[in-house]
Amino acid sequence: MPMDARKFRILQAIIDDYILTAIPVGSRTISKKYEMGLSSATIRNEMSDLEELGYLDQPHVSAGRIPSAKAYRLYVDQLLQSGILRSDDTASVKDHFGSRARQMEDVISRAAQVLSGMTNYTALVMSPKGRELHIRTLQLVPVSSTSALLVIVTDGGIMRDTVIRVGSDLDSDALYAISRMLTEKLSGRTLSEALKMLHGVQESSPRGKQVLDGVVGFLDSVEGDTAKTKLALGGTSNILNFPEYSDVEKAKGFLSVLETKDKLIQLLENQGEMAFTVRIGPETGIPELKDCSLVTATYHLSDNTHGTIGVIGPTRMQYGRVLSILNAMGQQLTDLLGQDKE
Repeated sequence: MPMDARKFRILQAIIDDYILTAIPVGSRTISKKYEMGLSSATIRNEMSDLEELGYLDQPHVSAGRIPSAKAYRLYVDQLLQSGILRSDDTASVKDHFGSRARQMEDVISRAAQVLSGMTNYTALVMSPKGRELHIRTLQLVPVSSTSALLVIVTDGGIMRDTVIRVGSDLDSDALYAISRMLTEKLSGRTLSEALKMLHGVQESSPRGKQVLDGVVGFLDSVEGDTAKTKLALGGTSNILNFPEYSDVEKAKGFLSVLETKDKLIQLLENQGEMAFTVRIGPETGIPELKDCSLVTATYHLSDNTHGTIGVIGPTRMQYGRVLSILNAMGQQLTDLLGQDKE
């Protein structure tokens, strides 16, 4: 039996109603609330067919139906194909960000809070790995006759600084010249590429060897610190607001996944550079999330460097709204952290 237009309209109404109420939906509810010009008997017959097709489940004999994971998949696929993304969410997202932040970590943390606040679900924002970041500038500022402040800025807006030892014969002009030379050589290179290049430069620059040793040591420590993917979470307890998670053991399982983060990071890393990914229920591959959906989107720092944002909530998620907000947030993060940032 095929999925015709009438069946799909009824299925869509059931999904919309269940998303709002979390109450199994009966034929009389659809007949009264949605103007379809169909009798309760006709709707009931179509619902039986939809159940036979695997799109509806019946929790109890006398209860109405609820959408299955297969139904949500069809619903989301139709949303993605239609390309309906609300433009007014862009302005709403921008309102939550003030001046341009200089530190990626600050932007990532803020984005997680904004996402959870706007969607009422648990938000995830993953930064790119440090090895994927590219150096923008490197600057040496004299602090004393034998020390200088080293500042490194990457294309993600990450700024790291430390004080290094320098030769007493290097004045501010000499340090500026070294800064300019290093920026010219290293700009656009990843941290690991920069380290390889600097090892060769060290041997050919005896006068600035102490400075280069300090730069190499600092770059090495920065790479080690940022090599692991960082995942910021927002609204971790939001799931407790939904009746599906009133069961304590079920809620504990969900929260344990958030606490360890490893499974979530692996899921987000597998997204690649897809604009949107929607994993519904068992599609997540995580048993504790079998009644949840994970919706993710991508933001870009440069052509080859990207991060991921997403939300986790019950399968009866407001998918259209979530996709719209993620689309707006992805654009905002790309503007804040991307390569054209001023």
